[in-house]
Amino acid sequence: MIPVILSGGNGSRLWPLSRKLYPKQFLPLIGEETMFQQTLNRLPEELGEPVVVCNEEHRFIVAEQMQQVGCKAQAILLEPFGRNTAPAAAMAAFQILESGHDQIMLILPADHHIKNVPAFHEALKQAALAAAEGKLVLFGIEPDLPETGYGYIHKGDSFKDLAFEVEAFVEKPDEDTAREYLASGQYLWNSGMFVMSAERYLQELKQYEPDIYDTCQLAFNNCHVDMDFKRLPAESFTHCPDNSIDYAVMEHTRDAVTVPLNAEWSDVGAWSAMWNVHEKDESDNALHGDVMTQDAKGCFVRGHDKLVTLLGVEDLVVVDTQDAVMVAHRDKVQDVKKLVNRLDGAQRTETIVHREVFRPWGSYDSVDLGPRFQVKRIKVKPGASLSLQKHHHRAEHWIVVQGTARVTCGEREFLLSENQSTYIPIGEVHRLVNPGKIMLEIIEVQSGSYLGEDDIVRLQDNYGRSGDHGRSGDNQNSQEQSASADEQSSAGTVSA
Repeated sequence: MIPVILSGGNGSRLWPLSRKLYPKQFLPLIGEETMFQQTLNRLPEELGEPVVVCNEEHRFIVAEQMQQVGCKAQAILLEPFGRNTAPAAAMAAFQILESGHDQIMLILPADHHIKNVPAFHEALKQAALAAAEGKLVLFGIEPDLPETGYGYIHKGDSFKDLAFEVEAFVEKPDEDTAREYLASGQYLWNSGMFVMSAERYLQELKQYEPDIYDTCQLAFNNCHVDMDFKRLPAESFTHCPDNSIDYAVMEHTRDAVTVPLNAEWSDVGAWSAMWNVHEKDESDNALHGDVMTQDAKGCFVRGHDKLVTLLGVEDLVVVDTQDAVMVAHRDKVQDVKKLVNRLDGAQRTETIVHREVFRPWGSYDSVDLGPRFQVKRIKVKPGASLSLQKHHHRAEHWIVVQGTARVTCGEREFLLSENQSTYIPIGEVHRLVNPGKIMLEIIEVQSGSYLGEDDIVRLQDNYGRSGDHGRSGDNQNSQEQSASADEQSSAGTVSA
């Protein structure tokens, strides 16, 4: 069995914590590990190396987070843009069949929470047996409340005591209907987790959605290797229809079955789900960070770097980040996506990246910005290097606050240690490298008539970004936050 980890979502309903270029699956929402890492770590040891499908903008994040938990991928497939789960699963299936042998796929979203891992493993054994019989298996979550945010599965007859035939798929119900489903005992939540053979999935996809099958086959056959990744060509993938596994295959096939799963599962799809899965105090509040409440009940609060206080309120969600604060009623958190759409329409960058922006070499945080100047805190990982570059309109002052920096400035190359500084004149070719064993931290003060990132000319880069000419500069100010994928990712594990 080969795990297929689908990691292309944006998690917009968990804004402002989740952003397009650093979405929820890469954040430690429950515990110290990220959702993506937890998904990898709950896999049974006997499974094969996973296939990961992700947006190309997240490739370095995926590589680093896999390296951190000691997991090696069979392949990391990069989508130039999202086309939903049906094409993503098809790409993974083509990858698996490339070896010449059909294998069962365990298709998992990267952002689910499963507390009872042994129960998940037991259900997986049943699902594998059903998939070996040619069935397309969907895990159905045994409901414990009348949830209106999930689709439902109507159970049919038993299949060999391993699973249940799928009688019907039901869209998200209203509350009264959800209560009827719960009382009947015949309905399960649709988890979006599947077990099926790669060949069977492609057979059914070709029958019911031939356009998706043909486009994905063409794209996969023309993908090219880029370091540790496989890039799907945008020119062919752009024609792929956008559809989910459920709509494309599961609602049409005659071989759909469901295995009930009772493992304290959550898709962590909204802030109300975060409140559900976290421990609460005597007033039913789930509090994280420096938070103090007085006469507050049923609230979820996630602080960041400042004191957050609540007084005399109930059932609120309060989320504080470096550059945005959201306050919502718990009953309205499904509408956070509407708020994000409005922010996108206003071209607000707060939906795209956090104030601290991650790069393959480390990160930077814009701590101050004004007319003709910008101040950044830059962190460079041990052994990592920024690109060799120059600017036409700004100069830079670098002050080392931790670690050792190797600086290239024109024809000179020299070392700087803590409390030492240097000046990079306008137009001078320069580079910053961390040759040491600890994180390098510097304060960068930019000054000049223009500080936009299209004033970066990159001459050489260790992460395959050379020649981007400012489209994706090593540093990016708050006015230029929508740049390319290379610039918004955090890993330094893939070297040139």
